[in-house]
Amino acid sequence: MATDHLAGLAASLLDGSIRVVDLTAPLGPETPVIQLPPQIGKNTPAVKVHPISRYDENGPFWAWNWLELGEHTGTHFDAPVHWITGRDHADGTTDRIPPKSFVAPVNVIDRSQEAAADPDYLLTVDSIKAWETGHGAIEAGSWVLLRTDWYKRNGSAETYLNADENGPHSPGPTAEAIEYLLSKGILGWGSETVGTDAGSAGGMTPPFPAHTLLHKANRYGLASLCHLDQLPPKGAILIAAPLKFVGGTGSPVRALALVPQAG
Repeated sequence: MATDHLAGLAASLLDGSIRVVDLTAPLGPETPVIQLPPQIGKNTPAVKVHPISRYDENGPFWAWNWLELGEHTGTHFDAPVHWITGRDHADGTTDRIPPKSFVAPVNVIDRSQEAAADPDYLLTVDSIKAWETGHGAIEAGSWVLLRTDWYKRNGSAETYLNADENGPHSPGPTAEAIEYLLSKGILGWGSETVGTDAGSAGGMTPPFPAHTLLHKANRYGLASLCHLDQLPPKGAILIAAPLKFVGGTGSPVRALALVPQAG
């Protein structure tokens, strides 16, 4: 039976009845990175690309580069040890997470209209329950992603980070929303913003609830996702595998979704 399922998946990929959607932002020197206030901590640097050779005297037949970048840059995966609440999980680093966790069903909660009207929009428990009424219960072992269409701002650090003298303004979840999703047994939570929390999350209780609560529960995060507008509310499969950094707290990923074509 399992062999038949895999054969059917392969056939559907070949005939186009299952489409592969790229959920990943381009990664390069212009990639926006989170900017923390100096009193909170040190910032991750911008991406730097250093050439080694390009069909020249340093390597006549090949081209390659070496890179400088933070683990949590661009579209990226947050491992549990990224946050102090998850630091003691034995399988909480990118090289120790069970690989089955990198492929799972996905629920996409569309709150793009709300985020367009209010960049500080916060997803609540009532909003999640309303979504479940329309689309079905969120399953244990699945991802939950918040669609806000915020990725459309990703071409500019100014519009993407959207900060002023009062701090950053971007949508995200309430602490209660994350607690509710964890009670459902989710695998992880993802967003289209620079991090998994809202811009106002530093002032919440607890601070940065997506990070604090998810990683305490040994769950995962995905940030800076793109093209969630191409996914159905249910029915897609998410593939998001971090690099196998030894002791890694996270990693840039090429996040992909397998989406059934309509009709």
